[in-house]
Amino acid sequence: MSMPPTPQNLDRDFLILLHDVARLLRTRFDQHARTHGMTRAQWVILARLSRQPGLSQNELAGICEVEPITVGRLVDRLEGRGLVERRSDPKDRRIRRLHLLPAAEPYLEKINKYKEAMTLEISEGIDEHTQEVLVDTLLNIKSKLTAEGAQLPKLQMAGE
Repeated sequence: MSMPPTPQNLDRDFLILLHDVARLLRTRFDQHARTHGMTRAQWVILARLSRQPGLSQNELAGICEVEPITVGRLVDRLEGRGLVERRSDPKDRRIRRLHLLPAAEPYLEKINKYKEAMTLEISEGIDEHTQEVLVDTLLNIKSKLTAEGAQLPKLQMAGE
């Protein structure tokens, strides 16, 4: 059984460290996106639509874990820049599907180049096997956290 974190070992607390790394990555992506006149959230939408064209705003909001109104505002800005367009769903006229326009391609190239550079920077000195184990571990954690309701009863029992 692991010991509760003390001030001396707080920097090795797994959850805090995982949170800190994720926050630092988000901060770095925010800063880089701003140098290109965009936000990380806009980059996320462009990257997601490049992998999954035709998502609705509601679907995209669910994936991004934000409210649909937030996605709507971000898409408004991207649409205003000629990077994204809303198209009617052929099966349901109430739904508007999101698609990238050709003008988004240079931004996608910048996103991918920065992602590759960031991956190289943070993986420097970490051998391939260790990287694979880390990815497998993170996928396992993600799977546990996304399992329907699996964590809620355990946390309630623990008094959280």
